[in-house]
Amino acid sequence: MLLSFIPVLRKKFTPAAATLPAADAYDLWASVYDNQPGNLMLSLDEQVFTELLGRINPSNAHIIDIGCGTGRHWQKIVEKKPATLTGADVSAKMLEELKLKFPFARVEHITNIKLNNIPTASCDIIVSTLTIAHIENITELFTEWQRILKPGGDILLTDFHPGLLAKGGKRNFFNNGREVIIKNYVHSLDQIKLKAFENNFYPVFTKEMKIDKSMIQFYHEANALHVYERYKGSPVIYGMHLKKNYAAE
Repeated sequence: MLLSFIPVLRKKFTPAAATLPAADAYDLWASVYDNQPGNLMLSLDEQVFTELLGRINPSNAHIIDIGCGTGRHWQKIVEKKPATLTGADVSAKMLEELKLKFPFARVEHITNIKLNNIPTASCDIIVSTLTIAHIENITELFTEWQRILKPGGDILLTDFHPGLLAKGGKRNFFNNGREVIIKNYVHSLDQIKLKAFENNFYPVFTKEMKIDKSMIQFYHEANALHVYERYKGSPVIYGMHLKKNYAAE
């Protein structure tokens, strides 16, 4: 009879999930963030961002990576020989990990969407991967991006698809046995494009990837086939290339 109570007790003493803002969550995740061979989103993001980067010429460009994290994409950007590459992030611990890999990196530890140390019209390219859904006010975000980006400049975006987030998809990890869920905000692709248009950006290219059979192995290895069955056919990630109008002041 005692054995029948074990599942109940385990459930009772399992720590409740914690939902944290991005800065706090990524500080906890930073030390192991780059060691996730079975992370589907990081794998898909690698594919989508590589395709976006191939659409532009970063050589001699002044690039800022907003929400740079540990600099996952930096090696492929550095190989293109930009003039400068600056990383900005709200997580000091993620920036510390980036500096271990790129000791001479320029970094900005920011506390909000303002980039006060970045001069107006000083950037040729803005990169922002797996970040924008962490930001509540994308009106202010695009206004700030409009300020720092040169006319004719490019923006390369990737993120969790808002359709997945709206269905209950979440960005999470485990820290000391406790699930940590990172706070997200759902901004539809139409909303993103509208805010971009209001700031003289126009979409050049958009890519959306859906959960399909090619991804089932990730769910199998994570013992999460039930999640696959729930979300298969749903868009999971998107990439977007925006360009600033040359006539923009």
